[in-house]
Amino acid sequence: MYPSLVSQANHSRDSILPPGISFLHPMASDPNPHWHRNLLVCLFGSFSTLVGMTLMLPFLPLYVEELGVKDHAAIVQWSGIAYGATFLTAGIVAPLWGHLGDRYGRKPMLIRASLGMAICISLIGFSTNVWQLVALRLLTGIAGGYSSGATILVAVQTPKNRSAWALGVLSSGIMAGNLIGPLIGGSLPPLIGIRATFWLSGALIFIAFLATTFLVKEGPRQAGAAKDRPKGGWAHIPRRDVVLTMLFTGMLLMFANMSIEPIITVYVNTLVDDPARVTFVAGLAMSAAALGSILSASRLGRLADRIGHAYVIVLALGVAALLLIPQAFVTAGWQLVGLRFLMGLALGGLLPCIAAVVRHNVPDHFVGSIMGYSVSSQYVGQVAGPLMGGYVGGHYGMPAVFLGTSVLLLLGALGSWRVAGAAGRKVAKTAAAE
Repeated sequence: MYPSLVSQANHSRDSILPPGISFLHPMASDPNPHWHRNLLVCLFGSFSTLVGMTLMLPFLPLYVEELGVKDHAAIVQWSGIAYGATFLTAGIVAPLWGHLGDRYGRKPMLIRASLGMAICISLIGFSTNVWQLVALRLLTGIAGGYSSGATILVAVQTPKNRSAWALGVLSSGIMAGNLIGPLIGGSLPPLIGIRATFWLSGALIFIAFLATTFLVKEGPRQAGAAKDRPKGGWAHIPRRDVVLTMLFTGMLLMFANMSIEPIITVYVNTLVDDPARVTFVAGLAMSAAALGSILSASRLGRLADRIGHAYVIVLALGVAALLLIPQAFVTAGWQLVGLRFLMGLALGGLLPCIAAVVRHNVPDHFVGSIMGYSVSSQYVGQVAGPLMGGYVGGHYGMPAVFLGTSVLLLLGALGSWRVAGAAGRKVAKTAAAE
């Protein structure tokens, strides 16, 4: 009787989804009754840690100069090294923290990350030379990983019919941290000083550490779970093509978001007559996509829970690809800002849906490791996007960046649909043979 009930549940849930993507995994654990509270704590913790990672962007060159670097070119170079250092090490160690989370629990990883980041960011305020700054930024990336660990915990312990919505809420907090961090970094230093800004950020993350320690309730782990967990994680994934496609889609999303970063100010300069307004309009264009994603992430997640995650992924990629085309031909700054906002609305549901698909196609004992690889693939997109965007814009013209990114997103949408369809045909043949 039990197998037939499982089969009926899988059929009723998957019947509204594109073929080949299943979201009821037989190894999935029961949802945690504390998942609402866990979500709120993870939301605050992810927001505060991302603020700490990004707030230094507006004043970083000033701090580098304060630490003894005087040459203008050297200031720019060291600023880029210091800012990118955190994201480099964070991307490298993400799979490791995911693996350890699978073995020893997700809550310990959140405690480690929040306490480590609180200490490292506070110590940045005590730096006396640029080498210490870079070293501490590297350590911040190694100690970090709160948002990726929070994504895993929320994905694993939220009821399946609410998972994409919950991940959308969490994604909104992550994107809000990326958006508000630079705003805080531009406002606080004139009031309290650069060093005090780091100390205040460290205190905020320390509050997240306390909240995580005392309020997050992870489901009980069986004695010896780390020792007795199954081996050969990839071999236990029945649809590796679907999982790999999601990793690629996450990289593609970040690539699309970041590809215009190197050229946007130059591009806006061709659209705005008043030179004094160029940086303002460029800032609006950069923020518009993030704001759109913040507003749409939870709503698209809720929609994905109803109609299927793969539908939303393919639709989001397709709509964003189409919205990139007119961005290559705009004639005014407000048109670019509006189109970037609409593109953010379209892409807002992608990260929660990607996480949901990965979560429901990977066994519980291996989900942390795969989510770690997912985070690393997104960092690859964050690095490759600006590099390719700058190269294409410099050699083939700025419209080519938008059109080229549009083609990549369309190919990603077609690839996602093809993988889902191929898996579905295989499932259908197996069912017919039986």
